[in-house]
Amino acid sequence: MLVLLAFIIVFHITSAALLFIATIDNAWWVGEEFYTDIWRICQNNTNCTEIDDTFSGYATIQAVQASMILSTILCCIALFIFVLQLFRLKQGERFVLTSIIQLLSCLCVMIAASIYTNQHEEIHDINRLHYQGTFEGKYGYSFILAWVAFAFTLISGIMYLILRKRK
Repeated sequence: MLVLLAFIIVFHITSAALLFIATIDNAWWVGEEFYTDIWRICQNNTNCTEIDDTFSGYATIQAVQASMILSTILCCIALFIFVLQLFRLKQGERFVLTSIIQLLSCLCVMIAASIYTNQHEEIHDINRLHYQGTFEGKYGYSFILAWVAFAFTLISGIMYLILRKRK
């Protein structure tokens, strides 16, 4: 059981790390001469512009930002509650709250990545207006990490539900 708990803790920390990287790093959409994330747009690695309310798709980006931040916070809270519940609650009562919070984190990252997937054409049309250049590119590794973090948090939330029955 101790090995299983250690694996779950490492898995949860990995999920949180993936969420932090996906939220902070600047590689949601990348091309030859630019990269963009949910915070800024950079061209030629030197000319960076913060995404603010001057962008017409700012509300969409704000929804992605808020969902990713909330997902990261919920994942960290779930880890803290997991450690508290590990020593405080009886068998059968353990980890239900942790599972619920982790599944909420999963939902938030899914919402953020889904919004970005659905609206990325609109978002990058806005980028073209600011830079007058081509924004042909592909999804970057931060976007992919967001989807991997979704899978990890979903698996983690389900593992907590299964683990509550274990001795």
